[in-house]
Amino acid sequence: MKNYGFEFPDDPRRTALFDVEEWYQNLLVERLNRSYEAIKRSNFGEYDMAVNYLTSVLEEAKAIEKVAIFNIDHMAQLRFSGKDAVALLDRVLPTRVGEMKIGQCKYTLLLNENGGVIDDLIIMRLEEDKFILVINAGHDITDEEKGLKADIDHIMDRLKNGEEVTAEDISDELVKIDIQGPFSYKLVTTLFGASVVRNRNRPDKNMRFFTFNEFDHEGQHFIISRTGYTNRWGWELYVPVAVAEEQFKRIVTKALNLGGLLVGLGGRDENRISAGNFGLPLNGSEYDPVHTPTNCPLFNAAIDMTKDNFVGKNSLQKDIDGGINKKMVLVITEGIATGRGIYKDGKRLGTVTSSINSPNVSQEKREFIGSQRKNVNGAEGTAAIGLGWLYQNPFNIDEDGNDILIKDEKAIRIRVEFCREDENGNPKGKPVLGYISGDGVTPATAPRPLKHIQEL
Repeated sequence: MKNYGFEFPDDPRRTALFDVEEWYQNLLVERLNRSYEAIKRSNFGEYDMAVNYLTSVLEEAKAIEKVAIFNIDHMAQLRFSGKDAVALLDRVLPTRVGEMKIGQCKYTLLLNENGGVIDDLIIMRLEEDKFILVINAGHDITDEEKGLKADIDHIMDRLKNGEEVTAEDISDELVKIDIQGPFSYKLVTTLFGASVVRNRNRPDKNMRFFTFNEFDHEGQHFIISRTGYTNRWGWELYVPVAVAEEQFKRIVTKALNLGGLLVGLGGRDENRISAGNFGLPLNGSEYDPVHTPTNCPLFNAAIDMTKDNFVGKNSLQKDIDGGINKKMVLVITEGIATGRGIYKDGKRLGTVTSSINSPNVSQEKREFIGSQRKNVNGAEGTAAIGLGWLYQNPFNIDEDGNDILIKDEKAIRIRVEFCREDENGNPKGKPVLGYISGDGVTPATAPRPLKHIQEL
């Protein structure tokens, strides 16, 4: 059978914006009057990616308050077209692909037969029989020896004899640049015009959350979706590779003029954890091929259990029928707690799957920790934030089955300890203090009407 995925690269790949990131680093030297330093980089998804630039991870994480720009060119775009494209994608994915409208985006998961997560993705319907799937870095590689199989091959393996579907990885045609934060509206409309953020069916209205537009600019064809990795206001822009460097420079320069920054992997990790009441899960951390996503915060958005069938449905149904009550939660801690066990009154509740220091935790929320660390308390303090899976939901449930996150007008906060563990799984050493947060770190603004930022 034909493999559509790429071979494993001999060396980490470079994004189309790799060289222009160096231009940005030198621009920061001038703008911030700082000495030049090499960009801090890491291998992510077999790409050589910036962790942070001349600015620190904390500075970049804070940029979301104004406008944050992300080089997301390491993510891949897959195009599925043909008269049977709907049938194939509907058979594989747990969302109702056939009911999507042209111009609509959906967040969903690619599952294996055991209900484990292969990848999470966004699907866009361009035409009745044409779709783009936006997938995570590294999920475009097929290498049997390394146990890797590209998303496109997982899907095309389900193609039935006689079906007509064309599948292509079009990542080399497009460069993905994310523009997030309250000033994102001003940046996008200043550079590309107000029409690009209008509702495609009702041009007198703004585009709705999880929709996308296509537009031409200076002879090139762009896609812009009102989606994002941060759960704040913003857009994801798909730029033709021929003009990517030029447009990237325009976008970044405007962001700097608005008080924003280009944000590397570190700041983006903070931004997705600090998004809304429960943060946003990351494939490879909160999601993996072994465990099911049952009861994750985005389960109902990504998965329609009323569908007759999709890959992994039977396993998820067993979870639900068996009353599995696990829960993904957001934690606020006095220090980094990745991989630590979560304990309350000596009982192990679960495990921290992601953790990072954050400048976006309010002083009141930091002081609630009860930490004795000087760097945590006070107006200029910082705390760590993270996500974790618990064996059971720690929140009480209302009559509609929803978590009770507020009581007597106060957010529910559950004090816990975060412990290293020995080889037998027993807690050891001094625990990190913190709590499970029912009101997260910062409110989710992404779905709110654009009128709130239109005049900024």
